[in-house]
Amino acid sequence: MKAAVLAASGIDNLAVVDVADPAAPGPGEVLVRLRAASLNYRDLVAVEGGYGRRQRTGGLVLLSDGAGEVVSVGAGVTRFAPGDRVFGLIFPDWQDGGLSAAVMADTLGGTLDGVGCELRLFPERGLVAIPHGLSFVEAATLPVAAITAWSAIVTQGGVAPGDVVLTQGTGGVSLFALQFARLAGAEVIVISSSDAKLERARALGAGHTINYVATPEWSRPARAVTGGRGVDHVVELGGGGTLEQSLRVVRVGGTLSLIGVLGGAAAAVPLGRVVTQNIRLQGVTCGSRREVEAMVRAIALAGLKPAVDRVFPLAEIRAALEWLRAGRHFGKVCIEV
Repeated sequence: MKAAVLAASGIDNLAVVDVADPAAPGPGEVLVRLRAASLNYRDLVAVEGGYGRRQRTGGLVLLSDGAGEVVSVGAGVTRFAPGDRVFGLIFPDWQDGGLSAAVMADTLGGTLDGVGCELRLFPERGLVAIPHGLSFVEAATLPVAAITAWSAIVTQGGVAPGDVVLTQGTGGVSLFALQFARLAGAEVIVISSSDAKLERARALGAGHTINYVATPEWSRPARAVTGGRGVDHVVELGGGGTLEQSLRVVRVGGTLSLIGVLGGAAAAVPLGRVVTQNIRLQGVTCGSRREVEAMVRAIALAGLKPAVDRVFPLAEIRAALEWLRAGRHFGKVCIEV
């Protein structure tokens, strides 16, 4: 079979090569023919070896997010049968409850081979059924971006009808946050450097948009939307590049979900503001299988469609990663296997 294998750190060491097909599934295992995958910023970090000891070196099959159809199942498998449409979980051992070091020990495309390949064995516990109405490409956007946004907005964020949510950019997580916040009955502000992307965000339900290049102090017009009170929830993706403005825009007692560090991994945090205004600063990393299944039910009931930017063939995975790195995408960059 074909697989996208990283021989050593650096994108020049990534190639699509022939590798042996997996063995027949053993007890509790499911063999899946992968049809699509999607890219995350974490994949760019993995290509450069940025996860250190949390990443296997040499011969790693890349990518954490993939969807396909069941080919065969091993003894004892009851959830799935041949022909079922499924997607994988980045943390196959995270079934319920909070995140732990034990749960994080094994990750697809990190310590374990990922889904940038034609066939893969999964433990039964590491798969979820694709919601009705989604293609393989659309389903491949769910394992990291969608569940991270769902956790920020719903599970941890508790966004309620009438809340005001601000989300940054128009990548996969941000647009899922927009869609889930609207599903919860919230008003949404989106910031971006592109007027064209902001127009597309409005078509997805954004009630207010701000170009942060034209308006570097974007917290001011964003607060004006709330009559000066401040927004209830910020989906923080810029990190060091946007944190100060995010802390200026969130209301007293509001929440800031820290998900990305696209604008820098270090920041000078005005701790006095965090303390005196009782701001909740919450890191968010994906979610458990139970959360994923709740999200899938909501997606199916609402008929929600993920925003897909471009779809590259597996043979062009390096071009897909470079497209993601350039930041020109709106929504998810995907791979067709």
